[in-house]
Amino acid sequence: MLKFIALGLGVLLVAWIGLGLAIEAAFAPKSLRGEMVNLGDRRLRLVCEGPETGPLVWLEAGAFGFSADFADLQATLAREGFRACAYDRAGLGFSDPGPWPRDSEAIVSDLDQLMTQAGVTRPAILVGHSMGGQHVRLFAVRHPERVAGVVLLDAATPEAVEIPMVWRFVATFGRLSQGVALLTSAGLAKPLFFLGDRIGLSGPAVREKQAAFVSGRHARNAANEAAHWLESARMTRAAGQLDPAWPVAVVTAGPSARIRDSAWADARLAPVEASQHGSYAAVSAAGHATLLSHAHNAEIVAAVKRVSASLDQTPANGAAN
Repeated sequence: MLKFIALGLGVLLVAWIGLGLAIEAAFAPKSLRGEMVNLGDRRLRLVCEGPETGPLVWLEAGAFGFSADFADLQATLAREGFRACAYDRAGLGFSDPGPWPRDSEAIVSDLDQLMTQAGVTRPAILVGHSMGGQHVRLFAVRHPERVAGVVLLDAATPEAVEIPMVWRFVATFGRLSQGVALLTSAGLAKPLFFLGDRIGLSGPAVREKQAAFVSGRHARNAANEAAHWLESARMTRAAGQLDPAWPVAVVTAGPSARIRDSAWADARLAPVEASQHGSYAAVSAAGHATLLSHAHNAEIVAAVKRVSASLDQTPANGAAN
């Protein structure tokens, strides 16, 4: 009897994975937006939109995210005259894998190389979503010549992980990510292909998100990033703070942090308070992921515009225009 049960379960498992492979083969993107930039030993995908002479905006995705997350935001920024660039970190989306560990140090090094190889010579407004805000901060401190201003989107600051509740969440998230990577690498997520877009995107980016959602390689590298979140936060804190002269805008999803009296609210508002040209906005109807969608990203565009306008008041960063 047990043999028949085991055989039946095996047949169902094979059928489940086979169904997923068929869905992936039929609906995964056949061509990609953007270009592959050669770093020498590997390539990273870069997607830029908007006039080449427009103010430069560089977008850094959060945990398990990549360039597709910003597709709707990029399109809106491009229509407003900005040059908006997003990329897939090593091993995520459609970029080649890089050496482990995938901590902020490795990510910042890759980003600097990517900008160099892509011919980026002027400062950018750096935009970081979620965990990407941590990478943006370390990059800004390490490469101030590349920075015009900073926009943080529902981002966790490296100081926030010192809050016990946040520390526990990050540690648990890192462990759960390993499990997700294991199941995804085994092909068990492939039939869930159509659940991959939780942002609410449009156009080709939808299929890109769905393909990455069931990719074992994407999951393994994203899980490695998540596993090193706490260590990345430590190295980012040690590197120092953002330059107070840089314009900084913070945008959060859900109720305003200003109406909350908590360590978490203080951590989110700290970059604004430290900047000589800081601004804050909350998008009450948005969630952590849907904040990036066309339905809710107007306040992000407004934040980028505020930072860009502030550059006229910060002569040292005026070259970004």
